[in-house]
Amino acid sequence: MSDRPLSSRVPAGAAVRTRILEIGAVSEEREDQVAAEEPLEIRVVAGKGEGRTAHSIAVTMRTPGHDFELAAGFLFSEGVFPNANKVWRMARCEDADPETADNVVEAHLVPDADFDPERFSRLVYTSSSCGICGKASIERLGDVCPVAPSDELLLDVDIVRSLPEVMRESQALFTRTGGLHAAGLFSASGQLRLLREDVGRHNAVDKVIGASFLAEELPLSDSVLLVSGRASFELVQKALMAGIPALLAVGAPSSLAVATAREFGMTLIGFLKPGGFNVYSGEERLIAP
Repeated sequence: MSDRPLSSRVPAGAAVRTRILEIGAVSEEREDQVAAEEPLEIRVVAGKGEGRTAHSIAVTMRTPGHDFELAAGFLFSEGVFPNANKVWRMARCEDADPETADNVVEAHLVPDADFDPERFSRLVYTSSSCGICGKASIERLGDVCPVAPSDELLLDVDIVRSLPEVMRESQALFTRTGGLHAAGLFSASGQLRLLREDVGRHNAVDKVIGASFLAEELPLSDSVLLVSGRASFELVQKALMAGIPALLAVGAPSSLAVATAREFGMTLIGFLKPGGFNVYSGEERLIAP
């Protein structure tokens, strides 16, 4: 995978100015910035000729910006298409109301792409609040996961400890608003290759994976994924689908995240900070200083 230059540019519309009353030693009314949050509808357009049909797949609340990456990452990690060769183009919806057109993204598949909306609905994983059985979740992931994590990646413990600060220094939108999650893709040597921010943890990860998917750089077998929050089953699932061998989180992992990482041989680290971290799976990839 080639290293891509990072940009500190904040996407248009990602931050919104608002008036606030700040209470402190002296109370004052002033202008501030908050992270934008708007719905994004993701559609898949499939079929041949006049039979091409747009299927509404999901609606997610997100921070505007990198929407094509978000849609592509979501659809790939849910098993809708296996590689970028099946995607003809990503586009805004031409038939949407002009006032909402920026909030509808369509993935146009090539005419011969196999797409079954009913099959897709059975592949989508529900959130942890929906009560899906943990064993069933892992079995479903085993059916659609394209590649196992590589055993060749090795991580220096000191480099691992340094990654949160590297990512934090690159969070331009968080610096302005204080209200964003981040996902950072790193090399084993600690170089930040790609960073995306969003109000949703899952969206930030989908944007990172989607960018790599559209650039035809999957699997990310030589990369490490760092997330700013906790590590849930869904984030482990997305990382595994992208072939990422190590998922690092500044927060805690869930029990299903740990079980899934162990089942698939992924390195899972939680409570990552400069002073240390907890290893829940895959400690064989770590190199002591």
